[in-house]
Formats: sequence, C-alpha cells, structure tokens
Amino acid sequence: MGRRYGRTVSRRQMIRLAGTGLGLVALGTGAVACESGERPEAPGGGPAPGADKKGGGSTTPPPGTAPEPLWKSAAANTDLAGMDALAVVGDTVLVSGDPLVGRDMARGTEKWSRAGVTTPGARLIVGGGTLYLASAEYDGDVVGLDPATGKETWRSRLGKKYQLPRPIAADERHVYVLAGILEKDFTTPNNVIAAIDTTSGKVVWREQRDAGTEEHGITAASVDGHLIYTDYRENVTVRDTATGRQVWTKKISESNRRRFAVHRDLVIVADGGRLRALELAGGKDRWSLRTEEFSKFYDPQILDGVLYAADSARGMWAVDPGTGRAIWHNEDLLESATQARQFAKVKGTLYGATEFDKDGGVHAFDTATGKLRWTYNDGTGDIQQWYVVAAGSRLAVMHGKRLYALPAV
Repeated sequence: MGRRYGRTVSRRQMIRLAGTGLGLVALGTGAVACESGERPEAPGGGPAPGADKKGGGSTTPPPGTAPEPLWKSAAANTDLAGMDALAVVGDTVLVSGDPLVGRDMARGTEKWSRAGVTTPGARLIVGGGTLYLASAEYDGDVVGLDPATGKETWRSRLGKKYQLPRPIAADERHVYVLAGILEKDFTTPNNVIAAIDTTSGKVVWREQRDAGTEEHGITAASVDGHLIYTDYRENVTVRDTATGRQVWTKKISESNRRRFAVHRDLVIVADGGRLRALELAGGKDRWSLRTEEFSKFYDPQILDGVLYAADSARGMWAVDPGTGRAIWHNEDLLESATQARQFAKVKGTLYGATEFDKDGGVHAFDTATGKLRWTYNDGTGDIQQWYVVAAGSRLAVMHGKRLYALPAV
C-alpha cells in the first residue's frame, strides 16, 4: 500500500537480500532477449475493437482494473535510442526507428513515414517545435524535420574535421551537438560539444571536451541558459548556452546516463543510494535524500512541481524538489512487479513505465497517496522496456515493436 514516508521496513531488506541473485539473472536474461521473436501486428494500425473511430475513448476504469488500448499499431522501435525513443509533438506521436513514422495520436493512423532519414538508434531530440537528427548519409549534416509532416525544414553541419555529429539537446535558439575530432589517422580520440544556431544554421560555438571523455552515454538538457549533461564517466557538467563556457563540472559516485531533473536553480541526479541536488549556478550540494539500505535510486523526473523516482528495492518516491523532503514512499510493487523507470502525469494520476519484467508494464499511481491503482500489460511476455508519454487526455505507450494509446482521464 502507498504510505507516507516513515520507518524502514526490515521485511523489504530481507527480501532484497534474498532476491539480489535473482535480479542479476533477470537482467542477464533481458540483455539476451532484446530481440523478441514475436511478430508485431501488421503496420498501419487503427482503433482497437470498440474504440471511438473519431478518436475518442472511454475514461480510465476503476482502481484495480487496467484500461483497454484505444488503438494499437506496429512500431519500428529497436530500443537503441533509450529514453528518447518515443515522443509526442502536438498531435503526432513519433517512434525512433527505420522508417521514422509519425502517427496521429487520436486515431493511430499514419501521418507520414520516412525511410533512411537518420542513423540507427537516433534519439528524438525536439526543440522549438523541430525534430533534430543526424543525417543518415553520414556526411556530417544535422537535419531538422517538421514533426507534423516529416518534411525537412533545416540542415547544417559542423565541418569536415568532425565525425558523426549527433544532437544531444535543443531549445528555441540552438541545437547542441556532440562530435568526434577527426585526426590524420582517421581516429577520434577527442570530441567537441557545439551549438548551432537554429535560424541561420551557423556554428555559434564549439568547445573541446577534456581528454578521455567519451562520446557515448550522454544525457543532456538546455534549461534557462544552461546546457546540463551527464555521462558514463560519472560527471555532471554545466555550460553557458550563449558562449559554451564550462560553468562547472562535478564527479558523482555512479554513472548517470539516462535522466536527471532540473527544478528552478537545482540539478537533481540519482547518485547511487541517494538523490542529490546541486546548485545550477555553482554545483554546490543543496540537499540529498537517501533510500533504504542496499538499494539505489533510478532516473528522477519532475512533473507539476513534484519529483518522482523509483529505487532498486521496488519502492516509489514522491519528493519536494526544493527541499528533498519525502512526500510519500510507495511499497505497492514489493511483491507484485518491477519498479517504474519513466514517468508521465495526467491530472491526479502518475504513470510509470517498467523494463526487463514480463509482469511489468505501465503502472498507474494516485499522486496524492502513491497508492497503485492498476497496471496495464499487453500479455505478450516480452521483457523489453516500456515507454510512456502523456499526450493530452491520452498516453502514448510503447513496448518492444508495439505502440498503443491508453486513456489517461
């Protein structure tokens, strides 16, 4: 049951210790089974039986009962784009893959499809209403597409001396790109991070990163004049978006490559067994919140002014992002299903998508108490990651090579 944050429960510790080996086995199984042998539904999609053909749908069912999809379709998802494999822009839902497809969120019908438009596993980076992607020609170009039509509206490049530039973040003014510096022997031991003007296509600045930093495992966001990113090397770095100047960089104890949160003047990261808030201006620690012994936090996310995060002991937390005070700590999933790793919120319900668990899916929680209302699972037995994005009164949900729309209110 969801409960207000309070005492440590020794029962959870015993179960965690007993289940550690099982958790490692499950993760290994997930790595082997990334490509499911199951055939997806035929392309094209459409409303599920009984759904409103005009794009309407029923409201979510009572507690304990998961909703039925309003429509479903096949998806070209390869799970290579991580958290950025699914996006909703306006009334269009996008899935990273080849072909890159835009579907109508109301009906699931295909609005446009483009094969060979970007590199495999490209993340869906959207800024100022434009979708930015690395060119599939491997020619150093970065292209911008209109998400509503799939048509190219923008193109630029860093220059011939840079290899495989790829967008990592975007805002109204700039698209931020990471690229290897091409040496005479055609190796790329060093890399740069750069900003390209979204109006002129000109390079505004480029800064070489420290020697030894990797080009992969980067998670980035542009917020209030700051470019923030984390990487495999266990760093948090902040740059000025106008000049590229590094404002600060700080080590954390574990790699943070999937998601961090920003609240006003704070950057909040999952740092092993604690959530850690760093001041955006200088990197000074503001607060930290520890989870229970032998567990660690995952992927914090802020929705409507509340920070949500799961821990490795199948706990769910709601936290005040300004102070680090726990609002509630949910243990509903302890004996039933895996923890959520990606979140969306519609009115009074928090939705969390799971991964590497055939009994997982999309959990629905009451935002006031943390109580679990229901779990949607498509019954395929596929342990691949689930994705969830809010789209008005609906949820865009992806699992393996299947895309669904669920009612959210």
